[in-house]
Amino acid sequence: DMSALEDTLALHIRAHKLPEPVREYRFHPERRWRFDFAWPDLRVAAEVEGGIYSGGRHTRGKGFERDAEKYNQATVMGWDVLRFSAGMIRSGKAVETIRTLLDMKARKAG
Repeated sequence: DMSALEDTLALHIRAHKLPEPVREYRFHPERRWRFDFAWPDLRVAAEVEGGIYSGGRHTRGKGFERDAEKYNQATVMGWDVLRFSAGMIRSGKAVETIRTLLDMKARKAG
C-alpha cells in the first residue's frame, strides 16, 4: 500500500541523515498537484509510484496524461522529480538516488 511505501522511504531518508523533506508538498500556485516528498529549497521532489503493475490509476490513459502534465509543469518550474517503484524503495536504490541528486544540487547552489 502507498502509505506504507511512503513511510518506508521516509524512514530510509531519516536513517541516511538526509535533509528532512516536506511531505505532500503543493508546488504549483493554481493546480492542486502535490509531491509525495519535496526539498523546496533545492527544487527536488520524489514520487512514490504504487500499483504500476496492477493496472492502477497511473497506468491508465487519463491518469498517465495527468501525470505527464504534472511532471512536465514541474520541470518547466525548475523541479527535478524522481519517481520510484516499490522495489526501488525497498532495495534502498531510491534513497541512494535521492542522496546523489540532493548532493549534486546542494553543490551547485553552494
